[in-house]
Amino acid sequence: MELSPPHISPDDFSGRGRLVLRNARCPAALFVETLPPVLSRDADGAALVDLVLDGDVVAAVVPAGSGMADRILDLDGRHVWPLLVDAHTHLDKGHIIGRAPDSGGTHPGARYATDTDRRTHWQRDDLLRRMEFGLGCAESHGVAAIRTHLDSHEGQAETSWTAFADLRDRWADRIALQGVALVPLDCYRSDYGRQLADLVASHGGLLGGVTRASGGEHGQGLDDLDALLDTLFRLARERDLDVDLHVDEAARSGALLHVADATLRHGFEGRVTCGHCCSLSLLSEDEAANVIARVASAGIAIISLPTVNMYLQDRANGVTPRWRGVTAVKELQAAGIRVAVAGDNCRDPFYAYGDHDMLDTWRQAVRILHLDHPYGDAAGLAGPVPAGIMGLEAGAIGPGRQANLMILEAWTLDQVIARPHADRLIIRAGRTAMYRPPSYRALGIESR
Repeated sequence: MELSPPHISPDDFSGRGRLVLRNARCPAALFVETLPPVLSRDADGAALVDLVLDGDVVAAVVPAGSGMADRILDLDGRHVWPLLVDAHTHLDKGHIIGRAPDSGGTHPGARYATDTDRRTHWQRDDLLRRMEFGLGCAESHGVAAIRTHLDSHEGQAETSWTAFADLRDRWADRIALQGVALVPLDCYRSDYGRQLADLVASHGGLLGGVTRASGGEHGQGLDDLDALLDTLFRLARERDLDVDLHVDEAARSGALLHVADATLRHGFEGRVTCGHCCSLSLLSEDEAANVIARVASAGIAIISLPTVNMYLQDRANGVTPRWRGVTAVKELQAAGIRVAVAGDNCRDPFYAYGDHDMLDTWRQAVRILHLDHPYGDAAGLAGPVPAGIMGLEAGAIGPGRQANLMILEAWTLDQVIARPHADRLIIRAGRTAMYRPPSYRALGIESR
């Protein structure tokens, strides 16, 4: 039975047995393996294929028109993407906008507003309500996995990590979750650094931090940066923890080179991720090339947060921003460095907007970072690349992979980018439903 409806419906996935998604259009960067040259490709480099679904898995990817099954659903060339991956966000901060003090849109203001809200509100029930809300948003938009940084200050960490662990267990069959400890790097000067590392290890997380002093700015107040990094890496080595750091989230800072050197000193190649790295884009070509070469040698992965860094960087009262705030994505990629984009903050003092929608983040990233003309492998920055950074089998389409997909009412990549796709159809483990984001009522009156 072959179907060719004008709009795809959840009812089309309600039968039993194999189902062929005929004439599915998929960007080449979103496949597990390099596509054979026999597959038809469009001007954007997307391949036209048949996806053969068998229960909850993709059984085969074959040339369009060749897949066989009792049920065939003709997608007529619509884009089909895997569920996407958000490898850097802050679920514990999310959705406090309007409740926390106004940040003024600046980085120092956001830190003050968040600290105030944390000291006042961040108990278990509040954390669970807001983090669960964020996950409900992500689920409705087709996110398969999230790595969240958790504010882990002394007196807060135990509450946040215990709540996160409970949430991770409850959502295990819907969204894969990873946690990272986030503290100013000078926390590792004290005994608390060891206590935090033990806590992170007990929850199977990653050790992390931000390369600035408590209450300070990036590039200021850390004369012992190398010693602090050595302490962090020793703690991570002793507990076999990977490392994920917030680095150089400012126009002028220079911690990334120090992180690369520390990674090499401690033999952590391939186990370190750095987010932001904003100041890299403002270095001279020679300076940037030196840093990028060192990052490549250390096997560090870089995550750019384009929406949030555009919001925070180069903001001043009465002044129009002069730069975009993002890192040197194309130059990093050219050096063979894994680069992903991610959502970062959501409706909190660091970024007042967002809905945990990685497709929207990717669409904005293409425009902000000029990842078009041609699109090349741009789609991979929200799928297989962040999944690889997280060590997960997600964010890609291939034989034997779970049938976690989204069908878009779009036939070209410019159409994917042009609209928000509120009508996307989400398929999880071969089944679909009309997912809707949770109501803001779920957050309670104080967050409206």
